[in-house]
Amino acid sequence: MSTPTENTTTSIQPSAVSNDNDLPPLVTDRPPRVLIAGAGLGGLFLGILLDKAGIPYEIFERSAELRHLGSVMCLSPNILPAVEQVGLYEELMTVAKPVLRNTFYTGELGVVAKLETLTTDTALLLKKIPPKNLRMSKKVLSFEQDQDGVTVTFDDNSTARGDILVGADGAHSAVRQHLYKSLGKQHIIAKVDNKPLSKGYISLVGTTGALDPVKYPCVLKEESEVHYVIGDNDTPYSWFIFSVPGNKICWTVIVQLGVAELADENFSCSDWVPQKNNKMMDSIRHLKIPFGTMGDLFDATPDEAVSKVLFEDQLFDTWNHGRTVLIGDAAHQLLPASGSGAINAMQDAVILANHIYDIKPTSYKNIKAALSDYKDERFGLVEEQYGHSRISAKLLFGHTFWERIFRYVIFNWLPASVQKKQLIRDSAYRPQAVFLPPAPKRGTMDVTPQRPSKRVQQEVEEQESKKRAAAAAAL
Repeated sequence: MSTPTENTTTSIQPSAVSNDNDLPPLVTDRPPRVLIAGAGLGGLFLGILLDKAGIPYEIFERSAELRHLGSVMCLSPNILPAVEQVGLYEELMTVAKPVLRNTFYTGELGVVAKLETLTTDTALLLKKIPPKNLRMSKKVLSFEQDQDGVTVTFDDNSTARGDILVGADGAHSAVRQHLYKSLGKQHIIAKVDNKPLSKGYISLVGTTGALDPVKYPCVLKEESEVHYVIGDNDTPYSWFIFSVPGNKICWTVIVQLGVAELADENFSCSDWVPQKNNKMMDSIRHLKIPFGTMGDLFDATPDEAVSKVLFEDQLFDTWNHGRTVLIGDAAHQLLPASGSGAINAMQDAVILANHIYDIKPTSYKNIKAALSDYKDERFGLVEEQYGHSRISAKLLFGHTFWERIFRYVIFNWLPASVQKKQLIRDSAYRPQAVFLPPAPKRGTMDVTPQRPSKRVQQEVEEQESKKRAAAAAAL
């Protein structure tokens, strides 16, 4: 396997769009220049990977500051090998806590089930992005693509020019919206892509300040345990907590839309309004946790550390067209019950980086083929995870009559062997960057084989050919 040459990332400067379609398409030996819209998990991880591959890129974030990067995410074994490849594993282990157990309770804290994951702060990724590669307050308004490149226009009237545009800008992606609008005018958009996002749940999410370890002994443990509490018939909420570094606890309260009037009222308020959140929090302060009540955690959480999150889901059919491609929530928004949303965004980044690396020489034809191959490799896997996330949401957050029946059957009658078999299957897919040395295997379970790199295969064949030619010449 080859190792990329020294990083040659350069700033991507705006330039005019060529309107001369009579000229032959540009073909060059330089790597493609990549414009990434969105500094979320997928966008940041893609930037880190491209940096390792020596591929020039810039990330454009619509926000003026990255407050969302202070949030906590969970990482599964499915992405840890790639994290290790880019040199983040050791640092990750200094700021993260392994989650060794998930315990499920009734509203009165009766244990329902225990299942035998890793929590960390997403700001870890941001530190690996050179400041010159990250542009803030850059909201995408539109873009134009042709055989020679793609030009993005931002809301401050500035532009950027590159070879590939990656929409990593979330569920309400401006890149996706502009792309679909353009495809709609050409009548080449799938019907499913015009469907509105499915809205099923709303949640409040927060992270406390440093807590007293006497009252909350869990914060001193090296491992973290996720405590899921699922309300009964009179409490249509689900809530869970887990400890994170810094003697803090991350908490989430979820309610199904249509079953609680207060939640529907909060949902109708489109903006983040602390007063609305506080009203909802006051109504659920009594909810029990193993260390007291949710109200205790609310009191230890600053207002600015509380966010309202709408759980939406949609699996779009069109992920790429021309020089434009979508990753993460821009291409597929999964319900967070299974914890797969963040992981799939980062896996998208790994596979897309692999296919961008395979582009040689850089041409419009090769770019389109690479982006199509990325979608072809990822879509079926994401489609399966999409179905799992909907089932998991019903299991953990659903409070209709039939969802309660479903939960009772799964928790009480599903054999442990079946659960273990599914867990092993879900954990087997662990894609890695083809242009970096593979991470050492950790654990004993088998891993799903990965598609080989076309470029690496070609380089190996060329090396073998040279060896045979040299051997023949020596005779």
